[in-house]
Amino acid sequence: MKILKFGGTSVANAQNIKLVINIVKNKVAESQLIVVVSAFSGVTDLLVLAAQKASEKDEIYKDIIATIEATHLTAIKELIPVNDQSAILSHIKRIINHLETLLDGCFLLGELSSRTSDTILGFGEMLSSYIIAEAFKQQLPGSEYKDSRELIKTNSHFGKAVVNFNLTDALIAEFFSIDTSPVVIIPGFIASSTDGNNTTLGRGGSDYTAAIVAAALNATHLEIWTDVNGMFTANPKLVKQAQPIETISYQEAMELSHFGAKVLYPPTIQPVLSKNIPILIKNTFEPEAAGTYISNENLSQTNPIKGISHIDKIALLTLEGSGMIGVSGSSKRLFEVLSNENINVIFITQASSEHSICIGILNAEADKAKNAIDKAFELEISQNKIDPCIVEKNLCIVALVGENMKNHQGLSGKMFSTLGKNNVNIRAIAQGASERNISVVINENDVKKALNTLHERFFEDNVKQLNLFVMGVGNVGEKFMEQIHQQKKYLKDNLKINLRVIAVSNSRKMYFEEEGIPLKDWQELLSNGATADKDAFIAKVKALNLRNSIFVDITANEEVSKTYSKYLKENIAVVTCNKIACSSQYDNYKSLKDLSRKYNAPFLFETNVGAGLPIIDTLKHLIASGDKIHKIQAVLSGSLNFIFNNFNENSTFFDVVKEAGVQGFTEPDPRIDLSGMDVARKILILIRESGYRMDIDEIENISFLPQKSADADTVPDFFETLKTEASHFENLYKEAVAKDSRLKYVAQFENGKANVGLQFIAKDHPFYNLEGKDNIVLFYTDRYTDQPLIIKGAGAGAAVTASGIFADVIRIGNV
Repeated sequence: MKILKFGGTSVANAQNIKLVINIVKNKVAESQLIVVVSAFSGVTDLLVLAAQKASEKDEIYKDIIATIEATHLTAIKELIPVNDQSAILSHIKRIINHLETLLDGCFLLGELSSRTSDTILGFGEMLSSYIIAEAFKQQLPGSEYKDSRELIKTNSHFGKAVVNFNLTDALIAEFFSIDTSPVVIIPGFIASSTDGNNTTLGRGGSDYTAAIVAAALNATHLEIWTDVNGMFTANPKLVKQAQPIETISYQEAMELSHFGAKVLYPPTIQPVLSKNIPILIKNTFEPEAAGTYISNENLSQTNPIKGISHIDKIALLTLEGSGMIGVSGSSKRLFEVLSNENINVIFITQASSEHSICIGILNAEADKAKNAIDKAFELEISQNKIDPCIVEKNLCIVALVGENMKNHQGLSGKMFSTLGKNNVNIRAIAQGASERNISVVINENDVKKALNTLHERFFEDNVKQLNLFVMGVGNVGEKFMEQIHQQKKYLKDNLKINLRVIAVSNSRKMYFEEEGIPLKDWQELLSNGATADKDAFIAKVKALNLRNSIFVDITANEEVSKTYSKYLKENIAVVTCNKIACSSQYDNYKSLKDLSRKYNAPFLFETNVGAGLPIIDTLKHLIASGDKIHKIQAVLSGSLNFIFNNFNENSTFFDVVKEAGVQGFTEPDPRIDLSGMDVARKILILIRESGYRMDIDEIENISFLPQKSADADTVPDFFETLKTEASHFENLYKEAVAKDSRLKYVAQFENGKANVGLQFIAKDHPFYNLEGKDNIVLFYTDRYTDQPLIIKGAGAGAAVTASGIFADVIRIGNV
């Protein structure tokens, strides 16, 4: 004999009920089947609302009754042939009339007793089971309906009655010993007290009904049919990568059910546990899917973690004070108070010093609990031996669950470090001696990030998801997006990095998509996005609160650079090619570095100095390994190198600067490059990263521009001076030729002093043969004394700068 239970979504409407009938048809040849059904989806909630409104003397309850009636009449008309509908419709009308009479009574009295409430809530199952039984009789002649109130007997604890198993088991066994119907349909959730009153088994009690019947009859299986493919490694609504669990133990299923896995009602497993009856959770809408098999069989497992679950809307209550230390009975008094108030304790932890004890309860019961606790400990509080009860609301419990966790070292450490790296603050920790679960209390706002982070760590083959928020999608930004699109699959397959671009913004528009922007469509989506607003952008990034978030700044905007601290304080990494922040006042630069360390949020800016060249990364490794920088010589402007490499007797300085702009080597305002300020910022950043303190005004900037060019107010005016002052630039070139040298714009640091300026470079110098837009850096250190460490390569251009930004993102992914 098998027991099949179908939940509310499985019997939500006629179409779904037909699926249920087909599932049962395919199984009926195997053995006698008992089908337990829930109320139609949403009906129990409507009954709760109707009862509430009636007791409040709100006549809207009549409209709710009409809605419930229409739902069931529609199902009859779609399931039952017209010639057979009359008697069924009459029966349903009688049930609805009974419901209406009860609600009218609540309305007249202006009250709702728990006994009446139980009777009203049971109407959903009474209506659905009768209709479904009649539909079965049409398709499977011989099918029978049995009212579960005649089989399951309880006490009179209305709302969540306690089953009298001795009487219940006897009644079930007696009925089915003489009943030979191939299929028997019974309503879930409802029962009756030994004195004949209607009772319920608690919300979700249809599962319990099925388990009670299965245990009483020693069924071979209990099948629970729902709308998902079994129990999942995490809530699939919050964790998109959650996977169905194929096999799980009774104890693991109990833990996951207790911690919010909605597929099972927690008490369900108890009746079948002692009888070793396996439970199979299946999907009504994908009956061929394997589902989840729950048993006590010892199945070999590779992953000690079976699932990650959570309970939200939790409040943490803390009772502490010196008056608790060494005083026996404090915990007993605390729990007695809560028991007397009928408050369920979900989570308990106590410091070994006995100075404090923390408990987790539902938010809704927190105020009542605090008042009761403070009253019970009133004397100790007045004597300052114990502090008034501290209440923290809007928290959430997250639990790792697994039978084999006790045999694996370091799981707690992995859990805590994974949460810590994503700035998820743990408020309390609990772990039972069985080590079947590790529970932590966190802020409710962090639950999605926490679940996804832990799932990634324990179930996704260590694939790390990086969520990018990109500001600035001009030349470099566009190349960056292209490179991500091109390398996305490679990174996931080979480096276990799953890159998602969540937001893009330019100076006009911004666009967000929480599940990741389709990279082939980002430009169109951005053009139709919201109006750009950097404050709104920051607020949205914070509100999403995604794990491994990275803000990518591909602008040269000072206002954007001032927002970095806001991201770092939220544990959001910052990757930037914008040099302004790192070359601003030293105190601001140091503050950003300190925030990065404090909040464990990487702050990377490799492209500040050499586009895609690994200059800063190399410098960091030198310093970390104990080397010391004494001298730096560098050509740090690919733009200026391009200009002076292409400026000769056959071209004017004006033409070369124009061409550099066309090819994207200079900023739209070339004065930024030609003034030397850009190079000064770059050498300043290298000096600071070498461990020295310096500000930009301490760097001597030896300008090669004539005064008229330096004083130009606008970009057009500046270009005009390049024409009028052409002889100045020609003389520089002629002097270089006369000295058998080449013009290079050089940055230098030595003995605590730095300067930038145009130099005549002799043939024997490493800078002489620097071609095109290349950069070169020479580091003289304790270890590199006679021959410097040389880094050389392309130092300008959209593609190489984008690749440098990309490399910083990958560095974060590899942390």
